[in-house]
Amino acid sequence: MHEDIDHRVLLRPIETTSRRYFVLLAVVLLAILSFVIAYAYQLQHGLIVTGLADWGSGGGATWGLYIGAFIWWVGIAHGGIILSAAVRLLGMERYKPVARIAELLTIGALSMAGLMIVVHLGRPDRFVTNIILAYPETVHTSPLVWDVTVITLYFVLTATYLGLTLRYDIVRLRDELPDRFDPLYRLLTVGYRESEDPVVERMVWWLALGIIILAPLLLHGGVIPWLFALLPSMPGWFSAVQGPQFLTIALTSAIGSVLVISLAFRRAYDWGALIGDDVFRGLGLWLGLFALLFLWLQLQQVITGVFAPPIDVDAATSAKLSSPIYWLAIVMIVTALGYLTAQAIEPRYFTIPRTVFAGVLVVSATLIEKTFFVIEGFLHPRFDMYAAVPGSYIPSFIELSAILGTLAMVTLFFMVIAKVIPVVELHAIEDDASVADWEVEP
Repeated sequence: MHEDIDHRVLLRPIETTSRRYFVLLAVVLLAILSFVIAYAYQLQHGLIVTGLADWGSGGGATWGLYIGAFIWWVGIAHGGIILSAAVRLLGMERYKPVARIAELLTIGALSMAGLMIVVHLGRPDRFVTNIILAYPETVHTSPLVWDVTVITLYFVLTATYLGLTLRYDIVRLRDELPDRFDPLYRLLTVGYRESEDPVVERMVWWLALGIIILAPLLLHGGVIPWLFALLPSMPGWFSAVQGPQFLTIALTSAIGSVLVISLAFRRAYDWGALIGDDVFRGLGLWLGLFALLFLWLQLQQVITGVFAPPIDVDAATSAKLSSPIYWLAIVMIVTALGYLTAQAIEPRYFTIPRTVFAGVLVVSATLIEKTFFVIEGFLHPRFDMYAAVPGSYIPSFIELSAILGTLAMVTLFFMVIAKVIPVVELHAIEDDASVADWEVEP
């Protein structure tokens, strides 16, 4: 806990706007503009402008970077809210300063995951006709619609979780928050009474428990991998190990992302005392653990694919092991794990920049690996009608601009939200005794 820190520290992002902020804002808006232009071009000419293809005599993959990014963003979102829920549920006080950052990351990442689906559909109206209007029928049989359902559920749970925890902070900091957002603050705190605080704490605890339970059962440990793992015609996908594998990807990519965002806020607003070295050291250890699990599950799939496998599994595994892209992702994970292991054994090797760089390596590697996973599943099906022309896939500039644009949108989301609400909970700098010291009008 950081009870010796003045609460005004939390308001620095709201009260301070530096020149670097406007420079970053310009870069972010430029990246978003490039994505908008690229997407407009895709809407005008169709998905043919991407590296995607329809199955047929030309071969290729009908899913590519868009779906890889969808899995990646969903993983970051699920891992983020799992981190926040674990802080509250398990009493992990050290990580309270980054709990709300993880919650906000979940909101931003889930939004980008939904956007990737819309972009991938080619025509946005298909989301209405193929998913919303057809929902009563497709929800019974379509893993893709199951994905949409659980993502919506998680968005609602996370928004509720965040809204409940914000009420406490806004009421106590209201006199120091900007008046221009008063309608929003009134909406977020409508009906507030101080007596609700213990009730809200219990509600948030139960929400956290539900999130922890749902994650491995329905989300990145269940429904999302079922989209691939239930298809026996795709030997590169069909596997009972996909659930645990996807869950490790969610946790590693989320922790890596929280490390990056936490360092950005720490440096921008001189939050060294608030988000201390121990937070980065601890997150680095967790990152190393889940990176190790990621590699172990990759080994399980490789061993199954090379030791006396069926012909189709052998072909899919051989293609994977001969790809430099796959090995690039593995080397990035191994490099990050090597450093994180070294700092765990010998603390003098620990530095925050190195730990955050390890997080960047892991986050990048998970995007590469999941995109490769999606593509290879299509390029090596069990019943290959067009074996003579297997085709290939290379992400287009249009698709790459979508990755850049969504990263910029999440950055913009944090830049804007940090000007409206505290991105660190007031509880992170309070002890139990100090909570009673706040005077709140009934």
